[in-house]
Amino acid sequence: MAAKTNPFQFIQQTRAEIAKVVWPTRREVLLTTVMVLIMAALTAVFFFVVDLVIRTGLEYLLRFAG
Repeated sequence: MAAKTNPFQFIQQTRAEIAKVVWPTRREVLLTTVMVLIMAALTAVFFFVVDLVIRTGLEYLLRFAG
């Protein structure tokens, strides 16, 4: 069973852990945000092209079969 800690110890330990966190700089946040937006746009274009190819192929098949 885990040892119990009182609320004061818990707050102390929590503050000690938060002090260890290395927060990203504004530039790092901006750069990663831009990268995510670019990757999302590329993914959207990729799936648009795949959808277009599949739709065109199905239309061709249905026209050829009918």
